[in-house]
Amino acid sequence: MNLKEAKILITGGNSGIGKATAKLLKDKGAEVIIAGRNKETLEGTAKELELGYIQADVTQEEEVVRMVEQAASRMNGLNVLINNAGYGYVANLVDIEPQKLRDQLDTNIVGAALCARECAKIFVDQDYGNIINIGSTSSLKGSPTASPYVATKFALRGMTESWRNELRPHNIRVMQVNPSEVMTSFSDNRVDNNKKEKQYTAAEQETKLRGEEIAHTIASLLSMDDRGFITEATVFATNPKV
Repeated sequence: MNLKEAKILITGGNSGIGKATAKLLKDKGAEVIIAGRNKETLEGTAKELELGYIQADVTQEEEVVRMVEQAASRMNGLNVLINNAGYGYVANLVDIEPQKLRDQLDTNIVGAALCARECAKIFVDQDYGNIINIGSTSSLKGSPTASPYVATKFALRGMTESWRNELRPHNIRVMQVNPSEVMTSFSDNRVDNNKKEKQYTAAEQETKLRGEEIAHTIASLLSMDDRGFITEATVFATNPKV
């Protein structure tokens, strides 16, 4: 698609991957609205990047409906959803707390489905649209202590494949981006039952992915001519120091 014709809603757009993506796509000429539930950081990012925002909690159906309606109204259309809202709850199997697991499922899975559902209504009606779900390398493999988070990302990948097959006849491209560790996203949005969390040195952090690398991936996926699309992109740091 021509990014200058893109009208984009980014959930979880107030920080990390969402913020970096909003900045890059706006710089490339797209019209962008960010959404999130933290009003303070949302307002700060919107002011910094000079773009619109909508406060919404993706776990609340009525708020998602309002968010999508407002985004489409403000931009006089909508043709891209970047489904980025989410966080990581990690714990050893013997320490999993059911409510924390349910809360994460509500955001990472139910929230993603609600956002896609409401945008898909518009996309099907106009016979065109793009959905990019932000997954993780945890969509592809299990990891010790991370089963709650991994479960949500495996589920997201399954939904992505299902929506892709369902929506292709309507010229809707459904894609997924799987970042490995990104210093500005998962590491800042993590609920951890484990006693110690790895602290990276400045030198180690320099070798990790940033939100900007994921933003460039998203822009590349969207920029492909509409006659084709890349279904899934997995992004690794070239030579991370652990």
